[in-house]
Amino acid sequence: MINKKVANVSEALQGIQDNMTLMLGGFGLCGIPENAISELVKLNIKGLTCISNNAGVDDFGLGLLLQKRQIKKMISSYVGENDEFERQMLSGELDVELVPQGTLAERCKAAQSGFPAFYTPAGYGTEVAEGKETRAFNGKMYVLEEAFKADFAFVKAWKGDEAGNLIFKGTARNFNPSMCGAATITVAEVEELVPAGTLDPNQIHIPGIFVQRIFQGADYEKRIEQRTVRQKA
Repeated sequence: MINKKVANVSEALQGIQDNMTLMLGGFGLCGIPENAISELVKLNIKGLTCISNNAGVDDFGLGLLLQKRQIKKMISSYVGENDEFERQMLSGELDVELVPQGTLAERCKAAQSGFPAFYTPAGYGTEVAEGKETRAFNGKMYVLEEAFKADFAFVKAWKGDEAGNLIFKGTARNFNPSMCGAATITVAEVEELVPAGTLDPNQIHIPGIFVQRIFQGADYEKRIEQRTVRQKA
């Protein structure tokens, strides 16, 4: 058994450099790698290309990196909750590639599976397809989309073991599982880290073969992006 455990987030991010391409799991503020993001802010890594469903909010998640101008390009699907993102995009400070959400997920999965590219009908006939190969299958047009190429993938799981096996909880099973193994190095932060052999094999969502480093995170805020409550009767 190969022990993937590292002591802390600082050790987990060893080798990170300016101008790298990073994948970051999460949907909105749900299931984001809070510790890894905080460490990236602390290290002041610049010129990053970030692949993430969205860019968090102004004062949390990837919004913290945007505040410090650490991100040069965002590859995302939904960007409607971050005013600073909007300002940087409209001013030309930030390069943005908008990708249909399903396509974003599949480009991660293609990288995870070792496929260089795939065909999808999403985006055909729109700006998404400009400059890309298209082809008809059974009378329907498809766009060729390439797998992502990333240096690091940062994911957040509920529980993991020292061999890197991961269990996700609830809606944290969004982009996190698809990003595991989709980069050169996958770093998993977990709320609970247990010895190898402790987890029920039938409950494991991602096997340790897809993870290179794992550590137990701390001080999770788990913010709610848009709190909605029922009116009292």
